[in-house]
Amino acid sequence: MSPARRDREIADVLDNLRRVFKVVHRYSKHAEKIGGLTGPQVWAMKVLAESAPLRVTDLARRMYLHPSTVVGILDRLEQRGQVTRKRSEKDHRVVTVALTGKGRETASKIPEIAQGLLLKGLREMSAGDMETVSEGLRMLVGILGVEGMPPPLLLSPEVNEGGGEINDSEDRTGEQA
Repeated sequence: MSPARRDREIADVLDNLRRVFKVVHRYSKHAEKIGGLTGPQVWAMKVLAESAPLRVTDLARRMYLHPSTVVGILDRLEQRGQVTRKRSEKDHRVVTVALTGKGRETASKIPEIAQGLLLKGLREMSAGDMETVSEGLRMLVGILGVEGMPPPLLLSPEVNEGGGEINDSEDRTGEQA
C-alpha cells in the first residue's frame, strides 16, 4: 500500500470513528432530553417494552450486560416509577421485571438509542463480517492499551461489571483505567 493510500485509509478510520462517537452522543443526549434517562436506562426499557416481563438474568443476556450492571440500571428505573420487580413465589432467587404504565408511556415516546441500533445491526451481520469488526476493534483497544479496562456503557457512568477485570493501572492516556 502506498503512503498516500495508507494516509487515506487512516483518515477514513478516524472519520468513521468520529461518526460513530457523534451519533452515539446524539442518540444518548436526545433520549436524556426527552425522558431524563440515561442511554442504558432507555435501552433496558426498550427491551422490556418488546418482551416483558423478563427475568433480570434474561434482560441482562439480551442487553449483553452483566446481571449486576442491569440490577443497578433497574434500581434507578424503579426509583423513577418506570419499572416494577416481582420475586417468584416458587424460587425467591428469581426476579422478574416489567414496565409500569408510566414506563410503557415513556418507552413509547423515546426513540431507539445507539446501543439498541448497534445490537440489531450486529445481529444481522454475517459471521465473517462480525469477525472482521471484532478483530478490528480488538486491535484498536490494543493500540490504546486499555485491554484490561472494564467496558463502560456508551456515554454513561455505568460500567458493565462482568465485562472485564478491573485494572487500576493507568492507560496510555495517563488517566486511571
